[in-house]
Amino acid sequence: MTSVLAPDQLGPTVCVGEILVEIVATTVGDGFLEAQPLVGPFASGAPAIFISQCGRLGGKAAMVGAVGDDDFGRVNTDRLKRDGVDVSTISIDPDYPTGSAFVRYRKDGSRDFVYNIATSAAARFGWSQAVGDLINRSGHLHVMGSALSVPSAREVIDKAVDIVKVRGGTLSVDPNIRKELKLDEQTERRFSKLVAAADLLLPSGEELERAAGVEGEAEAIRRLFEMGVKEIVLKRGADGATYFGRQGDRIDAPAFVVQEVDPTGAGDCFGGAYLTCRRLGMSPQQALTYGSAAGARNVTVLGPMEGAGTQQELDAFIASTERRP
Repeated sequence: MTSVLAPDQLGPTVCVGEILVEIVATTVGDGFLEAQPLVGPFASGAPAIFISQCGRLGGKAAMVGAVGDDDFGRVNTDRLKRDGVDVSTISIDPDYPTGSAFVRYRKDGSRDFVYNIATSAAARFGWSQAVGDLINRSGHLHVMGSALSVPSAREVIDKAVDIVKVRGGTLSVDPNIRKELKLDEQTERRFSKLVAAADLLLPSGEELERAAGVEGEAEAIRRLFEMGVKEIVLKRGADGATYFGRQGDRIDAPAFVVQEVDPTGAGDCFGGAYLTCRRLGMSPQQALTYGSAAGARNVTVLGPMEGAGTQQELDAFIASTERRP
């Protein structure tokens, strides 16, 4: 099956958005109203997790964003470089600290976050000569919904979409908008426009209906294809993932059975792996298998991108790990 995505040879996959460190509470409970032990810092930020997995799997990958001139920033840039990501367009802000996210898990597995994005380096970057040069040689742009809460990311994304599309590149969108990240009316409109322009949509659960603006899975799928989306992969967590094609084709992929340690970043690793596999010419079935393996492997390790795998690591994981019926 021919991929709807531009081949890797056209140029790197570029992700634009927030780069953070994550600090994780080691106790389970509600929020941060009392002192408790913490662990970290871990390299994080949904766009950074996604592009880390792209690079580790062997795809051309680059990141646009900003970190502070501090150890937290170096944790991120060093990690991304090790993963094969081009970090030349990650700017170093001399005045603002690297963005942060504190997370604590509740008993039911849901999470409470305390973010510092808006008043950190994570929100202080924009279009530059270097960014323009990167976009002009890129083959694919990936947009995380979370990045739309950052004005500087919106500016870069708005310009980049048209440039990438004109040169034959493609666009993927992961809605990924947490309840803590409120979008204004203008940003909601921008989100809808991006969804309609997406060659690949990577929603999780109820994000499918939000992106479509209608209720019901089947109705949402139909509506999204009417809007112009070319390929949809719905991430279902422990229930696996499903590929939907424009011709009505569907592929269901079961999840791998793993002991969950830290679910943060699973969907981002899934998306990074699936996208990279498709850009490298693999079928939807193959890409679903690698995406599912990447997400599952990542949850077995503490830290939002610490379990992101190379192809060799994912092949070993697939061969040795049971899948759900």
